[in-house]
Amino acid sequence: MKKLILSLVILGSLITTSNAQRSCGSADVYQHMLQHNSEFAQQRALIEQQTADYIANPGAQQRAVVTIPVVFHIIYNTTAQNVSDAQIMSQLTVLNNDFRKLNSDASLVPAAFSGLAADCEINFCLAQQDPSGAPSTGIVRKSTTVTSFSTNDAMKYTAQGGDNIWDRNKYLNIWVCNLSGGILGYAQFPGGPAATDGVVITYTGFGTMGTASAPFNKGRTATHEVGHWLNLFHIWGDDGSACTGSDQVGDTPNQGAENYGCPAFPHVSCSNGPNGDMFMNYMDYTDDACMYMFSAGQKSRMSALFTGTGARVSLLTSPGCTPGNTTTCGVPSSLAATGITSTGATLTWGAVANATSYSVQYKLSSATTWTTTTATTTSLTLSGLSSSSTYNYQVSTNCASGSSAYSAASSFTTSAPAGSCSNNYESNNTRATAATIPINTNISSMIGSNGDKDYFKITTTTAQPKLQVTLTTLPFDYDMRLYNASGTLIASSVASGTTNEIIKYNTATVGSTYYIYVYGYNGAFSATQCYTLNASTSATNWRLDGSENSLSDKTDLTIYPNPVSDKLTVQYFATAGTHTSGIVYNSIGQRVVTTQEEAIEGENKLTINTRELKNGIYILELINDGERSVQRFVVEQ
Repeated sequence: MKKLILSLVILGSLITTSNAQRSCGSADVYQHMLQHNSEFAQQRALIEQQTADYIANPGAQQRAVVTIPVVFHIIYNTTAQNVSDAQIMSQLTVLNNDFRKLNSDASLVPAAFSGLAADCEINFCLAQQDPSGAPSTGIVRKSTTVTSFSTNDAMKYTAQGGDNIWDRNKYLNIWVCNLSGGILGYAQFPGGPAATDGVVITYTGFGTMGTASAPFNKGRTATHEVGHWLNLFHIWGDDGSACTGSDQVGDTPNQGAENYGCPAFPHVSCSNGPNGDMFMNYMDYTDDACMYMFSAGQKSRMSALFTGTGARVSLLTSPGCTPGNTTTCGVPSSLAATGITSTGATLTWGAVANATSYSVQYKLSSATTWTTTTATTTSLTLSGLSSSSTYNYQVSTNCASGSSAYSAASSFTTSAPAGSCSNNYESNNTRATAATIPINTNISSMIGSNGDKDYFKITTTTAQPKLQVTLTTLPFDYDMRLYNASGTLIASSVASGTTNEIIKYNTATVGSTYYIYVYGYNGAFSATQCYTLNASTSATNWRLDGSENSLSDKTDLTIYPNPVSDKLTVQYFATAGTHTSGIVYNSIGQRVVTTQEEAIEGENKLTINTRELKNGIYILELINDGERSVQRFVVEQ
């Protein structure tokens, strides 16, 4: 259930007062992902089922101690934010002590709970090699112009002032930066997108020295957030003080609201006497000095991730804790293109150990040959490029011992020259009148009025059936859909604002016809500015990062009353007579209600019975004509 974050009063940039209260953003991030990412909700249901099966089978609970490689991304705007190596090592020591029950304050666990305090059998090592196999310290430092970050994951992207993730299947990624709003940290639960998987800690709540400020100066913020990353919920169940929430752990007492500061034992809530709350648990909100245990039940939830089909099982075979090959020339990563104009761009990439120079190849996406040049730094400025054109580029490292393979190719699109825009493909407002466009070629067109809609037709070849469609140089919030030859919706791209839209469709079906539909969200249009559309094909799969092919959540949907006790009315708009499903998920992604009806063209109303639901926060997923919409609602009986 959603945790309502309390506002904190922060003096300056440090949390230094004894009255400061812990604030974790993980519950809010979790609920936002459930609401806006149907794939995450489905993955969460699968993970919870796998966890329940593991716990129900004691014979399957035998395993070796797990060691997880950790990379720390230090994102700093000021010198103080660039925490020292010693401070980083102090945090790693705390994690190892807390997850192995080696912390000196474990002796403070009250006798009533001491038998439940668990050695979670999880170790953490500082990564000794990067994803390419090159030697690494496990610490990446990036200077940024961003003064503070929020829980929107910007610190996890180089292009947004942060640093791109290392492979989440091989590393625990921990970003340390300046978090705003009083948030000490947040984590992504298992089952979320690969590009953002990890933990974020504010630099004043990190480690046990340097910038770490009391009462959050014993490294327990990271212990708490890594607990979320390993599938642990807040111990009170994120239901406020209703006593109806659950952390899905059998041996933690039912608890009212979160505890702050250092309560005296016993602290009774929800009629859980005589021993009361397990407030010394790492998953409560007490001060660092007053949390010092995980329970055996929490250990079981974490252990389930590393067995069978567990969501973190790939970490067992990670080479991250093994020293990298000092003679290996690593492949460059973190490729980016900036300063893009109609005739040029600047390419950048991350530095590679042992590099003497870098080889850079670039070409038009439609070309078959590369232009190769050499750079002695980690950037190269290109000029003399064609306007409104997509270019591919890749980089390899040159070392004394030889050269690396080229990186995976990245791409960018040059802008259109001033004054060259026109509405070239009208009339193409329906699929029946779709304009045929060439493959692997940038085309420029316009949504010139409120009612203008652009349909384009393409046909892939037998040799190159894999399809990538990009929509760039957007003047306003435009979206894009992809249909097959029979008119069935395959995928949508509905990024906000003028963010580029992209759809990747890795199909095995060869020589197919597709329709691309470009439209302005909420009637957006421009009578003077064009967009750029490119449909590219490939013989091999396009690389996916979890952001492509998302079904649209921009559909008309109203629910009431909210909060609801008896019946929830769902009002929605259908473009034709279609089959509609309404699915309700609880706060941990379990499906609790399913209802169906036949919709008519126009306004529709669907009624969902909520009488049997417990108090709390739920997610409604409406599926209509292949499109999904989600909204959150509250049940109050």
